[in-house]
Amino acid sequence: MKDKIVVVTGASKGIGAGISKELAHLGATVVLCSRNIEKLKKLKAQIEKEGGIAHVFQLDVSSVSQIENVFGGIHDEFGRIDVLINNAGLGNNHAALDVKEMDWDEMMSINLKGLFFCSQQAGKYMIKNGYGRIVNISSQASLVAIKDHAVYCASKGGVNLLTKVLALEWAEKGITVNAIAPTFTYTPGTAERLDNPDYLKNVLNRIPVGKVATIRDIAAAIIYLAGPNSGMVTGSNLVIDGGWTIK
Repeated sequence: MKDKIVVVTGASKGIGAGISKELAHLGATVVLCSRNIEKLKKLKAQIEKEGGIAHVFQLDVSSVSQIENVFGGIHDEFGRIDVLINNAGLGNNHAALDVKEMDWDEMMSINLKGLFFCSQQAGKYMIKNGYGRIVNISSQASLVAIKDHAVYCASKGGVNLLTKVLALEWAEKGITVNAIAPTFTYTPGTAERLDNPDYLKNVLNRIPVGKVATIRDIAAAIIYLAGPNSGMVTGSNLVIDGGWTIK
């Protein structure tokens, strides 16, 4: 990843922050994007303290005008965008009968609309450069039904098919578009639930390998799909679920 310009959305915490650190360790210039500018600045400082390179752009991916402005600014500053990691997302759960229009619109505006328009803007610059890697963060919930997650499952199912369409349209332009589908991943945001023995037991009963994923598990998949050696892989969804979806 040395000298690659890598944009990570939703980079201020959790998987996004962990991915960004791993990419920086491999020599990438990481462009951190999120609504929370203060957390991004702290992450930037951590990355730089460890010898990495990071830049910060405030971005709400539910706003198409912000996406256009931010990606234009990134291109103006660096001259290209090599890799986009579409990590920004919501994970709220609602029983189907309790879903309000606001719940639906909020989830779709970030998980699907935001992901598409970030891809569109990055793709525009990647096409000019004749090279690009886009990695979308989907979910095991895109492959199996999960109770009380109708809206979330629908949004991530959309990510999977959108990944295939973009991969098909841009394959001849030197751009690959892939997704990863993680299971429960231990992060500061999920720790409260996963540190609960009863909750963890219920989760592990569904994962044949007997453990939840780590950020490093997720980063390893992203690094492969974002790197130069994955040029023959496009339109794929790499499942990182310890076997949850094979049962």
